Amino acid sequence: MKANKVILGVVGGLAAGAILGILFAPSSGKKTRKKIADKSKELKDNAKADFDKLIQKIDEKYQSVAEDAHKLLHDGKSKIENEIANKN
Repeated sequence: MKANKVILGVVGGLAAGAILGILFAPSSGKKTRKKIADKSKELKDNAKADFDKLIQKIDEKYQSVAEDAHKLLHDGKSKIENEIANKN
């Protein structure tokens, strides 16, 4: 979860820096609004891509844990069955 916070912090910092840079740049109101709209779209797209990557990593980890749990369950069941068979 630490990586998630870092990614979120970086994206937030980039967004704040971009907006402040645009607001303090000497341009007309129309140009500034266009720059803000363009930058907002770019940041939204980047955030969506980062979020999609994060979801994919979480899904991969879930699949891995589920496979490991299934294997452990199967191995445990086999050991119990072997112990029962050896006692009889």
